[in-house]
Amino acid sequence: MPAWLQLRFPKPGREAGPSDLAAIWEKGTQLVLSLLIVTILVGLAGGVMKTFIGLRLLWTADLEIGLRHLIVSTLTLLAVVEVLKTTLAYFSEGRVRVTFIVDTVLVVMLTEVISLWFTGGEWEKLALLAGILLTLGLIRVVAVRFSPAQPAQAGQTQPPGLSLP
Repeated sequence: MPAWLQLRFPKPGREAGPSDLAAIWEKGTQLVLSLLIVTILVGLAGGVMKTFIGLRLLWTADLEIGLRHLIVSTLTLLAVVEVLKTTLAYFSEGRVRVTFIVDTVLVVMLTEVISLWFTGGEWEKLALLAGILLTLGLIRVVAVRFSPAQPAQAGQTQPPGLSLP
């Protein structure tokens, strides 16, 4: 059994204290997140295989249909990668940054907009999704601009050409 899964229960006759319950909570959360990470990885691998198999549409159907399928499938897989990134951040840091959540939602929403665009969706839905995307982009900029600086990073400036976290 891995060391991070080993629980230390109180000795018989001694009641469990808050620190014991917190340790049980932390280990349980780590176990559930580990299962979630494995599930996401299996789903990602299955999605890649299904996308690869779907390449046959390039030869059996109209080229536009095959490429549309490839683009939408790839964007969906990238959304899953963002969800995995957010889960891994929570697993390692014990919290999730607002920028990670907004990035994940942005990728998912972009996927929806592009798939709706390719499938000839209604303009009202596209306009609504575009408005949501603009709002999320604004939230992303504000979250980066006004994020609480850590003492070690307070005096550092970012070199030109590098993207913000």
